[in-house]
Amino acid sequence: MEKIIEYYSAFDEWGRLDREPLEFIVNMHYINKYLPEKGHLLDNGAGPGKYAMKLAQAGYQVSVSDLTPTLVEKAKEYAKKLELESSFPGFYVQNATRLSHLADDTFDASLMLGPMYHLQEEEERNAAVKELHRVTKSEGIVFVAFQSRTRMLLNSLQNPLHWKPNHTIAGVEDFLSTSCFTHDDPGRFTGAYYFGVEEIRPFMEHNGFTTIELIGSTSVGGLLDPKAREYWEQQGEAAYEQFLKIMIQTATDPSILGVSSHLLYIGRKNKVW
Repeated sequence: MEKIIEYYSAFDEWGRLDREPLEFIVNMHYINKYLPEKGHLLDNGAGPGKYAMKLAQAGYQVSVSDLTPTLVEKAKEYAKKLELESSFPGFYVQNATRLSHLADDTFDASLMLGPMYHLQEEEERNAAVKELHRVTKSEGIVFVAFQSRTRMLLNSLQNPLHWKPNHTIAGVEDFLSTSCFTHDDPGRFTGAYYFGVEEIRPFMEHNGFTTIELIGSTSVGGLLDPKAREYWEQQGEAAYEQFLKIMIQTATDPSILGVSSHLLYIGRKNKVW
């Protein structure tokens, strides 16, 4: 976990979502679609709080939790800068596998958009989802992000030297057999776990949730190179808005889920489990 904390302490996650906005735009569309009209939300693995700030601006109370102390402090700074401090009941530094600061059945809806990327042990993955289940109210909605094993395979084959040790066939084969990725180069994205698309629904349902939808957060847009994205952005505001609508509409297409860099599971906590 120390390497993961070190990585995120130095990484500009807020800036990434600004530079590559499709993931944020698509996710927010589906989050807004299924959130209750009001209530207390949890943003677990919130990073610097980009989603949390947007939800606070919409009138929700939001509790923020993250493993990385630096990011929790940044979220506090953004809340102050945006004059949203009264919308945040708490900021917590804690591991998603043990939400020790949070009581049972507290949140009307919960987001977990990051922790599942870095839990390489099955026991940890189950613990994180069970904790999310524990702190969310009965029939509350959850939004859980995953990374796609198929997309990581594609990334490795297309740009092997960027994803060592997946620059060798032995490295790729090991990745496919374990779904785990630990970067050879220090300071890079590491300690990661990637799900097969077909595994996500059974995993969440086994841990007490009823599936509502599974979407590809970048849809087919995640496959476009920067020049292609720039082209569509330059077609004018109306055309670009239609482009984004196409990305949102196709996000649920099961045939393209695997090529989306990020996946968003939307489910409901079961009354009885």
